Amino acid sequence: MWYEVHPTPVKGEDGKNLVYVRPKSGQKLTMKQLEDYCERWNMLRYGELSRAFDAFIRVAGRFMAEGYRIETPIGSFAPKLSLTKQITDADQVRDRDVRLDGVEYNPGKLWDKAIDKWLDGFRRYDNPDTQAIMADKEKLEQVMRECIQQHHGYITAGMFSRASGLTLYSARKQLNEWTKGDNPKLLMTPRGKEHIYTEV
Repeated sequence: MWYEVHPTPVKGEDGKNLVYVRPKSGQKLTMKQLEDYCERWNMLRYGELSRAFDAFIRVAGRFMAEGYRIETPIGSFAPKLSLTKQITDADQVRDRDVRLDGVEYNPGKLWDKAIDKWLDGFRRYDNPDTQAIMADKEKLEQVMRECIQQHHGYITAGMFSRASGLTLYSARKQLNEWTKGDNPKLLMTPRGKEHIYTEV
């Protein structure tokens, strides 16, 4: 498994930032690619996996709406609730104060076994130091302007990520920073599922 090393804001005993590891970014499979794989190697008809997921989400969603925890071979799913405001007296909680805050997923140990049987060690991917790149704002701004010139007056987070060496998350975060304040450098406009950024 390819992995990356990134710094955290937390300092270690030596005064330097602690680091954490994660799988190499950018490795992603779509549902269509999973379907293709299952059809080719697991003797499933194309679309069977998607239909099973659709049916599961529909049925499990109905029962979770009634407060059930759903136990499955791939882990358990349960509705996660929260309050809309801070309340210290239990008697003061009203129905309107409760909201659905997503779904809790507990994979159990099943995934550990499923992944372990295929895992053949780890290899480090030499990812750039995001903190060092983010610290040089002048260079980042220069990269952003060059990128906008190359792409006929606009830029996306993906384009900026590739040009600057930042992760997609950090690239998007930096572009969004440039859209804020009294004198923003960029204007953000939705386009389909992504945003485009143009100079103000």
